[in-house]
Amino acid sequence: MSAIITDQFRILNAKNFVSAATSSANSYYAFVGLTNATDYSSTWDTSPLAPKDNFNEESDYWDTIVALKKIGSDDVRQVVRKITWSSGTTYDMYRHDISRTNTSKPSNATSIYSSNFYVVNSDFRVYICLHNGTDPENPTGRPSLDEPTFTDLEPRSAGSSGDGYVWKYLYTIKPSDIVKFDSINFIPVPTDWENSAENFAVRDNASTSGQLKIAVITNRGIGIGTANRVYTRVPIKGDGSGAEATIVVNNDSKVDTVTITKGGSGYTYGTIDLESGNVPTGSTRPTFDLIIPPKGGHGYDIYRELGAYNILIYSRIENDIQNPDFVVGNKIARIGIIENPESFNSDSILTLSKASCLSALKLVGSGYSTAVFTENSFITQTIGLGITAVGRVVFYDQDTGVLKYWQDRTLVGFNSDGSRNTTPIYGYDMNEFSANPISGGSLTIYGGSVNLGIDTSFSGVSTTINSRTYYLGQTFVDGVSDPEVKKYSGNIIYVDNRPSITRSSNQKEDIKVILQF
Repeated sequence: MSAIITDQFRILNAKNFVSAATSSANSYYAFVGLTNATDYSSTWDTSPLAPKDNFNEESDYWDTIVALKKIGSDDVRQVVRKITWSSGTTYDMYRHDISRTNTSKPSNATSIYSSNFYVVNSDFRVYICLHNGTDPENPTGRPSLDEPTFTDLEPRSAGSSGDGYVWKYLYTIKPSDIVKFDSINFIPVPTDWENSAENFAVRDNASTSGQLKIAVITNRGIGIGTANRVYTRVPIKGDGSGAEATIVVNNDSKVDTVTITKGGSGYTYGTIDLESGNVPTGSTRPTFDLIIPPKGGHGYDIYRELGAYNILIYSRIENDIQNPDFVVGNKIARIGIIENPESFNSDSILTLSKASCLSALKLVGSGYSTAVFTENSFITQTIGLGITAVGRVVFYDQDTGVLKYWQDRTLVGFNSDGSRNTTPIYGYDMNEFSANPISGGSLTIYGGSVNLGIDTSFSGVSTTINSRTYYLGQTFVDGVSDPEVKKYSGNIIYVDNRPSITRSSNQKEDIKVILQF
């Protein structure tokens, strides 16, 4: 028994993902994290470990997330392979019958979507190649010499070189989409092609399903009637109706050109009826391939026509003095996408534009402005007799005394692979730092050579020091701040481990994630 999942199913899945990701009922976030990648592997920065897909690893990903950035409805787009027009390149032409046994020429692609049958030009206009100059003398097509630049609705050649190409204009990529969705390997397709007024002209022009545009000569024949004769209104028979062709015979009594002069409608197959058109068949009958356009015609359904089963998700990570969730001065070595994470200590889906996944302490003491906490080093607090809270430093701000940290299983008796450490330093419980430890506990947190404590008198989201307001990015109560995100909530749907980069105060990161369906 043989079966396939068709490309149309992949395109449908891509559409459904875009619909879900842009729905107001859902929240999708990009995340950055893993500031201590070399603890996982000493060679991480030259050879990052491959992500693993299981529930144990998902928990580890959560443990090391620094912050999330909400993905907006304008940040998700279906994309297709980027095929840039270049003079002298021979492109494939659109064909309805490409398969493993009938490969596209010249690429030998086994499906329409893996063939090079469309291009984007230097002005970011996208065209389908309806004819690439294929004929009996050039069975794999000819080099393209004229760059298509027109925006006419009807297919035509791009210039006067006579390269044999016929192009169909589809759309122009908008400047705002170029910034977000253009990449080395992909270009975006427009949103809401079916209903958008911006795409109406191209879509409406293609509204006749089964209207023929192209016929290809596969054999010119011999002895085709009178030399230098033009035969008009030659009917095209098939399951459609109304199509006609014009056939020009050259001075050798062979077919010189064939042109579809009436496209008709409703064709899924057809043949040029020479006898009914009074075209002599000669001693060797000429033969032709009729190219059947996609359902609805060229330009009717851009996603189906170009094979838009890939998604590009865009997110820009910027430093924001009013919401400093994405901290600077440390490294990040992992990015990813989360579907529907929840707010901390809540069952509600997170809706913040940015959110910190780190806990934080606001420290006080005579040396807080000079204290140094080495990234990824341990911090501890005795919160009761024999009970210690422990965290790993992510960031310390000497101006405000805010220290951000995470807690993961490696701190409390578990190894990075989830196995139990037989000699845990701090026990097996994940104890939280506290402004009010139980009787007998110490509030002392050690920072280098100075002793600092939690500023239990501070609550709020900002602080003023020497007449300057500092925004802290998360809410503190008695000097302690919980994350803004509930750990382990939602679904991590994409993870990318990469060499570490160090974030700086003037730095922005453009994250472009490709999901292939």
